[in-house]
Amino acid sequence: MGQKPSLVGGACIIAGVCVGAGMLGLPSAGAGAWTIWSILAIALTMMVMTISGWLLLESYQGYPLRVSFDTVTRELLGDKVNALNNLTVYFVGGILLYAYITSAGLIIDGMTGIGSQWASILFTLCFSLLVWHSTRAVDRISVVLVISMGLSFVFGISGLSLNIKPTMLFDTLSQHASYAPYALAMLPVALTSFGYHHSVSSMRAYYGEERRARYAILGGTTIALLFYIVWLVSVFGNLPRSEFGPVVAQGGNVDVLLKALASVIESEAVANALNLFSMAAILSSFIGVGLGVFDYLADLFKFDNSRQGRAKSWAATFLPPLLLSLLFPFGFLMAIGYAGAVATFWTCIIPALLAWKVRKSGKGGGFRVPGGLAVIAGVLLFGVLTAVFHMLNMAGLLPVYTG
Repeated sequence: MGQKPSLVGGACIIAGVCVGAGMLGLPSAGAGAWTIWSILAIALTMMVMTISGWLLLESYQGYPLRVSFDTVTRELLGDKVNALNNLTVYFVGGILLYAYITSAGLIIDGMTGIGSQWASILFTLCFSLLVWHSTRAVDRISVVLVISMGLSFVFGISGLSLNIKPTMLFDTLSQHASYAPYALAMLPVALTSFGYHHSVSSMRAYYGEERRARYAILGGTTIALLFYIVWLVSVFGNLPRSEFGPVVAQGGNVDVLLKALASVIESEAVANALNLFSMAAILSSFIGVGLGVFDYLADLFKFDNSRQGRAKSWAATFLPPLLLSLLFPFGFLMAIGYAGAVATFWTCIIPALLAWKVRKSGKGGGFRVPGGLAVIAGVLLFGVLTAVFHMLNMAGLLPVYTG
């Protein structure tokens, strides 16, 4: 008997998957809603997204451990819904990997000057091999990366938190400013910030049961939420709301945000710590999302777990986003925005429908998410509304903060 995988390792994988995208996109997305409404929006999203992951776990009972979305959705909801689901899962996973590869390439190029395309290729080859190797390798490196993120984050944040100004944090100098309307446009980015659902079947296979996987998911989303709150408070307490105008105008890209922050903090060491944090966040998300897409495609195409089978899964997972990144290196937040619009389908709507179907058929196992039909309906409604808000935002029908 090998040792039982630790809950800490699993929680770190989930937190790592969440924290990359969200951390770097949330301050710009929340500039309109500002401190209180931003925190309310991400706390609500965290609760719904944790429950939707649990609904997936409930739906997977009675299936083999290495099964994933594809098989379960096809059997329970039919081929057409499954085809649409496959498209959205791969689109979101692929576009996130594409965003990470592009951003990492730009950051490495800035540090070494080797050219962003070569940097993207090297980054992808080096770190995707961990996913090809095994889930345990990803667990080990995720723990290291979350610790690195933690340390660089604490150092960078302590530099920011010493200078938090309550007048900025609560925007008390603005007369008659409105915040709540902007929270609606923030929800799709918040949803992307808790998009770990590729990894639910990987967690179930890793622990060999639903209950421990449930605690790993809750642990991971809680760590992510705490990171986000501390990060938002630190940024909003240092950078006046009015100064987010130029950042939002440039697509909310993380390098623009970091430059704006660097201009208000005197310490170069703090600025370097925030850069290191950004790189660790992107890398941990890259391998976490990569693992989820890898397992998902292995199930979809029935690639076996041999070295050759894993090589096929690796190629299908990492080569398309790398190619797109080399051909069309678009902005980080633009890619994250598209991911949020599409992710509502498979992070809220499908898990709710699957759990409803399983309960209706009476096939459910020993693990059941509490709250009855009301919880399922709530998750479904949240998904639909978030998608609608995103479409309204794209169409320019929601208030957008311009500084």
